[in-house]
Amino acid sequence: MERRSFVRQAGLAGILAAGAAPAVVHAQAQIRWRLASSFPKSLDTIFGAADTFAKKVNELSGGKFQVSVHAGGELMPAFGVVDGVQNGTVEMAHTAPYYFFGKDETFALGCAIPFGLNSRQMTAWMVEGNGLKLMREFYRNYNIINFLGGNTGAQMGGWYRKEIKSIADIKGLKMRIGGFAGRILERMGGVPQNIPGGEIYSALEKGTIDAAEWVGPYDDQKLGFNKVAPNYYYPGWWEGGPQLDFFVNTKAYEALTPEYKAIVEAASAVAHIDMQAKYDAKNPAALKQLVGSGTKLFKFPKDVMDAAFKESMAVYAELSAKNPNWKKVYEDYANFRRDENIWFRFTEAGFDDFMQSQKL
Repeated sequence: MERRSFVRQAGLAGILAAGAAPAVVHAQAQIRWRLASSFPKSLDTIFGAADTFAKKVNELSGGKFQVSVHAGGELMPAFGVVDGVQNGTVEMAHTAPYYFFGKDETFALGCAIPFGLNSRQMTAWMVEGNGLKLMREFYRNYNIINFLGGNTGAQMGGWYRKEIKSIADIKGLKMRIGGFAGRILERMGGVPQNIPGGEIYSALEKGTIDAAEWVGPYDDQKLGFNKVAPNYYYPGWWEGGPQLDFFVNTKAYEALTPEYKAIVEAASAVAHIDMQAKYDAKNPAALKQLVGSGTKLFKFPKDVMDAAFKESMAVYAELSAKNPNWKKVYEDYANFRRDENIWFRFTEAGFDDFMQSQKL
């Protein structure tokens, strides 16, 4: 959807939220949708974005448009939601697009790739750049239209049973790592495992895996990873700004009236902002608690970061040579990333470097 349309619809949402909804909205038919999440209910931040969306849709429609939210595994497997939406089993899903890179690596560009965009840059590419346009063209192949569904912000680098002192410690490491990053880890000598969030703790506890990453302190503490793996690393070089999406079945969406379509867009925008606000507010206290209870905090060694960057760039070049879907989207993504990094270098990074050196 073009930006002008987004602005027009956001304007309608503002009218609705102010309680001055046009009569035509009140005349709409009752609609019931089901939303399949890829996340467990225990994670109020990432799963909660779907709840926020559903509540806002209900509020803006005066209760006429209702969305029931179902946790991963309730209606279908956590990683089965794309098939569910594509086939019309459910009207929509809330998920991390990079989970489905096995279908086509281009899915990852709608979420996060190693050494990609940070959260603000990702939103800028989607809303003001060509991101939303390009990804919607791609998702059309799967009978899906996407809407922004949240962002975690830059993530942590995960939990490890043993310290990672050099690239040699990555060799043979069995690690739960989400989406596309597993391919990079494999080229570095690791053994990636793609495991849903609700199953990570037991795998780490039993020693089925040696390490695991999820999101950051708040979620990680809830999942109890610190109890079975004491070494906590940063940064999550594979997820500088992972965007979640609401995937909506194209047929179901096109059947909506213009007013209900505007409500879907407005509700997704609210959920998108709300998720990162929650993570940014909750992560600091959780990190303090984790460190206070014995978690050992480490920065990845430089040779690990250098190797990961080198392998990532090599993979992207290889994909551009063989996957036309990837090439089309990645070229635009990479150009946007280059210009954004120049800007952020002089503004955000400069400001952050100074502020973080102060004792406030």
